[in-house]
Amino acid sequence: MKSSKLFALAGVTLLAAATLAACSGSGSSAKSEKTFSYIYETDPDNLNYLTTGKAATANITSNVVDGLLENDRYGNFVPSMAEDWSVSKDGLTYTYTIRKDAKWYTSEGEEYATVKAQDFVTGLKYAADKKSDGLYLVQESIKGLDAYVKGEIKDFAEVGIKALDDHTVQYTLNKPESFWNSKTTMGVMAPVNEEFLNSKGDDFAKGTDPSSILYNGPFLLKSIVAKSSVEFEKNPNYWDKDNVHLDKVKLSYWDGQDTNKPTEAFKDGSFTMARLFPTSASYPETEKEYKDNIVYTQQDSSTFLVGINIDRQSYQYSSKTTDEQKTSTKKALLNKDFRQALAFGFDRTAYASQVNGASGATKLLRNLFVPPAFVQADGKNFGEMVKDKLVTYGDEWSNVNLDDAQDGLYNPDKAKAEFAKAKTALQAEGVKFPIHLDMPVDQTNTTKVQRVQSFKQSVEENLGSDNVVVDIQQLQKDDVLNITYFAETAAGEDWDISDNVGWSPDFADPSTYLDIIKPSVGENTKTYLGFDSGTNNAAAKQVGLEDYEKMVVEAGEETTDVSKRYEKYAAAQAWLTDSALLIPTTSQTGRPMLSKMVPFTLPFAYSGNKGMSEALLYKYLDIQDKPVTADEYQKAQEKWLKEKEESNKKAQEDLANHVK
Repeated sequence: MKSSKLFALAGVTLLAAATLAACSGSGSSAKSEKTFSYIYETDPDNLNYLTTGKAATANITSNVVDGLLENDRYGNFVPSMAEDWSVSKDGLTYTYTIRKDAKWYTSEGEEYATVKAQDFVTGLKYAADKKSDGLYLVQESIKGLDAYVKGEIKDFAEVGIKALDDHTVQYTLNKPESFWNSKTTMGVMAPVNEEFLNSKGDDFAKGTDPSSILYNGPFLLKSIVAKSSVEFEKNPNYWDKDNVHLDKVKLSYWDGQDTNKPTEAFKDGSFTMARLFPTSASYPETEKEYKDNIVYTQQDSSTFLVGINIDRQSYQYSSKTTDEQKTSTKKALLNKDFRQALAFGFDRTAYASQVNGASGATKLLRNLFVPPAFVQADGKNFGEMVKDKLVTYGDEWSNVNLDDAQDGLYNPDKAKAEFAKAKTALQAEGVKFPIHLDMPVDQTNTTKVQRVQSFKQSVEENLGSDNVVVDIQQLQKDDVLNITYFAETAAGEDWDISDNVGWSPDFADPSTYLDIIKPSVGENTKTYLGFDSGTNNAAAKQVGLEDYEKMVVEAGEETTDVSKRYEKYAAAQAWLTDSALLIPTTSQTGRPMLSKMVPFTLPFAYSGNKGMSEALLYKYLDIQDKPVTADEYQKAQEKWLKEKEESNKKAQEDLANHVK
C-alpha cells in the first residue's frame, strides 16, 4: 500500500499547512469555449502511469489515459475502454470486451493505433518488469504474477492475463475479489501500445514531454512547464466526447505560501474556484463579500488519526525526567479505559476549527477509521453495521453518532467515567500521576501547532491536569517526520501520541484500511502504534491485537458473500473503535471554497484514480458563469444524494447480469 502511505504523508503535510492539492478555476478565451483554470502544487517527475504511485503523476495521466472501467458521478463503475465485462460464477475469471472505437492518439491529436486487448497485457508486463509502485495492488491477486515478479516463473505467458483476441482481455485471479473492478481504475492496470513503448525506450513518459506518451482519454496534455503551468485540451476524437464539457484546462503552479492568491484570482475571473482559508487574516473580508457563495467540498475517504504508541523505546524528544514517568505512561497507554478517556475527552470540533474556522469545523470530522459510507450492503452503510456491533461492548457506545461531519465521540462525562476506572486499576499497578504524554508537532506550522494545543487543552480540562499532561514537543519539520512517518523501525518512533498519521484507501474494500495494523504483517503498525509487525510484540498481545487480527483474517476469507464479508469487517472496526488504539480526527476534504463548477458533476469514488472528491478529474465536470451559491449547492447535494442512492442500488442489482 505504498501509494496510500505516500498520500497519507502528503495529506498530513497539506492538512497541516492548510493547503489543498491542485483544484481548479475558470476563465474563457472564446465566447463558446469552456476553460477550467486553477492551481497545482507539485510537478510530476515523470508521466509513467504504469510505474509510479505518486499523486502528481496520477492527477495528470488519469485525465488522458483510460483503463478498462471508470467511475461516473455517483461512484458506479461504468464502461471506459471496456464496453462490457463478465465474471465467472466462481469469481476467479474476469473477461473484458474492448470497445472497437477506442483509439490511441499522439499529443497533437493524430490517430496512432487502435486500443487492443494486448495493450493491457503489455502494460502489466511492463509494470511487473519495472517493479511498479502500484504492483502490490495486483501482485497477489492475479494468478502467477507474484511468482513472475519473484523470478519463479520466467515466461509472462504463464501469468493470469490473456488477450483472447484483439478485443477481449481476460484475468484469472487466485481467489475471488468482489472489489476487483475497483482496481481496474489504477495506473498499474492501464494499457500501453507496445510499438510506441519500444520506439521511445528510456524516453517513454518523460515528466515535461507530452509527446512521450499516447492518449486514449478525454483530454490531450498540451504542455508542462516546471513550476509554471500544466495545460490540457479536449480530445476531439474521444469515443465519449459528449461527456467532456470542458474545452481546456489550465493549471498554474502555486507554492502554497500566499493563501490569498487563489481567492484573488477567483475574484478577478481568472480561476474557476478557490480554496478558502478561514484562519487567514483576509478571510473575514472574503466571507463578507461572498457570504452567500461559500460552499464546502464533500468529505473524502482519507482518514487522519491520533495514534497511540503502545511500546515506546526512544526518548530523545521527551519532557519525562524519570524512569517512573516513562513506565507510568506506558502502563497507562496499555489500559483501554485510559485510551477511551482520551478519545471521549478530545474536542474534535475545537481541533478542526483551527483549520476550517468555527463555522466549518464539523464538516471535516470523522469518527471511524473506515469511513461510514465507504461501502454498503443490504440497505446499510458500513457505519451502521459498525454501530450494531459496537453497542455490544458497553453502555458508553449506546448513543454514539458515527456519521461523518459529527463530533460523535466527544463526551466529557464519559471521559471522566472511563478515566476513573482507569485510574483505580493503574494505581493498583503502582502508576504515578499525572501521566505525561509527549506529542510532537512541526513548530513552523502555525495551524498544526494550534491544533495540537487544542488537543492538549480539551484533554487536560476534561481529565484534569493533575491526572494527564500533554507535553507538546515543538520540533523542526524534518525532526517530526524522522521520528514519526519516516522512522525506519518502531525503535525510532519517539512519541506517546501523534496526529502525524493518516490513511487513504487503495481499493473499494474495508481490508484496505484494516489490514495495515495486523500485528503479524501490518505495514503501518510502527507508524500508528509504535511496534514492528511480525515481532510477536508483547504490548500488541496485551491490548488484544491478536484477537483483532483473527477477526480481520476471518473477514478476508469470506470471498463469496459480500454482506457477510462487510459485517465481519464491521465487527473488526467495532473492536478497533472500542480499543481506542486509533482515534480518528478528520478527513482530507470538507473545506470551504468559492466555485463556478456545476455542483456534483465531478466523477466520484472513494478509491482509485477515476473518481475523486476534489476537482482533479475533468471528464463529466461542467462549469457555469456565476459563482455557485450555498443554496444552489445544498439543493444540488440533496438531489445528488437521492440520485446516488437509486443509481448505486440499480448498479448493485445489475451485477448479477455480469456473472456468466
